[in-house]
Amino acid sequence: MRVTSHAPQPSPHTALADPWAGPAAPAGTGGALSWSLVAATAVLLGVAWFLSSVFGTGTVLWLGALAMVPLGLCLLGLRWVDRWDPEPRAVLMLGLLWGAGASVAATLLFGDAFTELFFDPAGAVDMDMFGAVVQAPVLEELAKGAGVLLIFWINRAHFDGPLDGIVYGGIVGAGFAFTENILYFGASQMDPAGPGELAFVFVLRGLFSPFAHVLFTAWTGYALGLCAARGRRGRWPLYLGLGLMPAMAGHFLWNGGVGIFFDDYLVFYFVLQVPLFIASVIVVVMLQRAEQRLTAQRLDEYRASGWFTAAEVAMLATGAGRRKAKAWAAANGRSRQMKQFTVTAMRLAAVRQRIATGHPTGADYARELALLHHGHHQRAQMLAGT
Repeated sequence: MRVTSHAPQPSPHTALADPWAGPAAPAGTGGALSWSLVAATAVLLGVAWFLSSVFGTGTVLWLGALAMVPLGLCLLGLRWVDRWDPEPRAVLMLGLLWGAGASVAATLLFGDAFTELFFDPAGAVDMDMFGAVVQAPVLEELAKGAGVLLIFWINRAHFDGPLDGIVYGGIVGAGFAFTENILYFGASQMDPAGPGELAFVFVLRGLFSPFAHVLFTAWTGYALGLCAARGRRGRWPLYLGLGLMPAMAGHFLWNGGVGIFFDDYLVFYFVLQVPLFIASVIVVVMLQRAEQRLTAQRLDEYRASGWFTAAEVAMLATGAGRRKAKAWAAANGRSRQMKQFTVTAMRLAAVRQRIATGHPTGADYARELALLHHGHHQRAQMLAGT
């Protein structure tokens, strides 16, 4: 890989800092993320204490281990979605903690008040049906959506497209499903049917529909991702509402499909749920391919200015190129450096997209130059001694 010397001149808007310092997070982001992680962890511990008081500590631990099965399936699926441009692990952890703790706490705390205040002041509603088809879709999606919105604001440098939003919405939904599964498993264990009821609920929730909450909240994330990609962060309430509507509708349909629209669960599952899941996978694949094309387009602009070679653009912007690059890096003991170089290139493509479409943030010009120099330095380190 060769680097030409005719590097571009910085934009007149660029404020130069140390060119080798690497990309920095926007001011205040690190502190906001740290405090949010602490708060989300504290709330999750409170939820764990509540569950222990209801079911017993030992029971919660082994039910939690059981709930790890569907959670693992969700995390594997989200890792596949996020494989092209991985999101920061600390932010993903915040989403998981929020889903498992804060969103569940909000649902438990405000559920009765929500019902009595807005829908059933006379106490005449069938609470089982109401809870499934009204309270759960509205209250749970609002609670989960608040976590996605929090990430939208404190992670502005990385939350910049629909695919990012799907990942963040999905991780919040996966966390929520984990804790909710413990609640359902615990309730089924206390059922007179005993282990048979628990096994039935585990298969139904853990194996047949582990991605339900992931899919619901992914709609909210998708809408906020569109908001970021179009440079309309000031209109976030509109996009949040547009995302919550299909999230709530999907949740309603999922919970109320059997009994309202279908009489048999298996018919409902194969006629509606399976096609919806397949359609979601197809949408994600289309978004991934669009992101690859956009990466190639934006990095090619840097190639024209001498920051990247044509071979590097092909290496960074195609699946085949990345596989070859990983093989080369592994053979030469440069896997870590190659990963860092690839991440920097993806951050550059995202920043260039915001600038090119006329929607840059205040720090994007300085961030662009810092990323360019950081990538140059990473390349030199990667190729040293080869």
